[in-house]
Amino acid sequence: MTAGVQPSATLAIGEALDALRLQGRDVLPMASGEIRLPAAPRLQQELRTATEHNDYGPVAGIESYREAAAGYWHRRGVDADASRIITGPGSKALLFASLLALGGDVIVPRPSWVSYTAQATLAGLHVIEIDTVPGAGGVPDPDAVAEAARTARRSGRSIRVVVTTLPDNPTGDIAGADIVQRLTDVAREHDLIIVSDEIYYDLAFDEASVRGASPISFAPERTIVTTGLTKNLAVGGWRTGFALFPQRGESPSLFDSVCTVASHIWSSPTMPVQHAAAYALTEPPEIVAWMSAALHLHRSVARAANSVLRTEGLVLPKTRGTCYLYPDFSLHRDALRAVHNVESSADLTDLLLRKYAVAALPGSAFGDPHDKLTVRLSTSQLYGSTVQQQQQALDSPDPLTLPWIVENLDRLHDAVSALHLPA
Repeated sequence: MTAGVQPSATLAIGEALDALRLQGRDVLPMASGEIRLPAAPRLQQELRTATEHNDYGPVAGIESYREAAAGYWHRRGVDADASRIITGPGSKALLFASLLALGGDVIVPRPSWVSYTAQATLAGLHVIEIDTVPGAGGVPDPDAVAEAARTARRSGRSIRVVVTTLPDNPTGDIAGADIVQRLTDVAREHDLIIVSDEIYYDLAFDEASVRGASPISFAPERTIVTTGLTKNLAVGGWRTGFALFPQRGESPSLFDSVCTVASHIWSSPTMPVQHAAAYALTEPPEIVAWMSAALHLHRSVARAANSVLRTEGLVLPKTRGTCYLYPDFSLHRDALRAVHNVESSADLTDLLLRKYAVAALPGSAFGDPHDKLTVRLSTSQLYGSTVQQQQQALDSPDPLTLPWIVENLDRLHDAVSALHLPA
């Protein structure tokens, strides 16, 4: 049953924008987090070469992929081995399979990515949304988590899972190691499993801010980490992800349970993509260089867009990773209501699209109350409307000098300025 679950807002807005483009509408695309960049040439070649592999393969993925994934984590300071890694058709599927295998009530941070609550609901699980601490996006307040666990126990319920994001979607924030450690202490006390979505790990603008800040650094025995190549290598359409599970002690282990779920949903990941992913995760020089160039581009444009919004008097977290901005217009509620009849975040994003041709997503899509005037903006599609422009942006030592990126940032400035927010 899908009652009460809406289609993914991030995917729906992408399809809506494609339809608007076909109608000739020129919209600034800041709603979807899809990263529009050409894939690394050698990675493309690896995929073409791998098309001869058309067998199913093992449910958990081919050994070369899992070994390469273990190496990927080792280089980031995480103890990992192939026997605890499951690959799948994107980290999204691995998240869902993990929730199905774990069961119990699920705590998600508020705000958080649109699919956490939806997936738990589809799995028939009870969802508890807990606000994040300011400056710690992606991690629910540990004190509130502890209180929720005690309350659940008194009422005969069992909270089983806490979901975290590092770095965070939608805020672009990164929680500090201190608050992450506090959460893991609570998880250990109340026997909770942490599912840490780290799909944006390689898009942290300062690697030191994420290294050692993952829940797995403090509670490896109760942390699942999911990630993939969607963001760091901009191959979202390839649909490949991988997850690291705790040591396999009990029988059946959590690893075995998720494999069982996977065997009945996707059988095995797409074989040619697995071979290409195995190559990418060994991180040869050409892949490292591509990722470094992409990170420079993300950092430059996201920080510039963040500055545009702050200049216009908006409150938002400093973008420390990802390509996301999460401005809060609530201080300007009276002006927005009086001038534009805005009562909710959905009203605000409708206004931005309808009147100013800027596509954004309302904070309500990420769990915020409807009347909280938060908006998620993404810079990941501002790099160019053609492959040639995107490649130039990727290659440029200073992408903020490229005319189309300048124009896009100016359009964002003009749209927010036209709202006539009081200083």
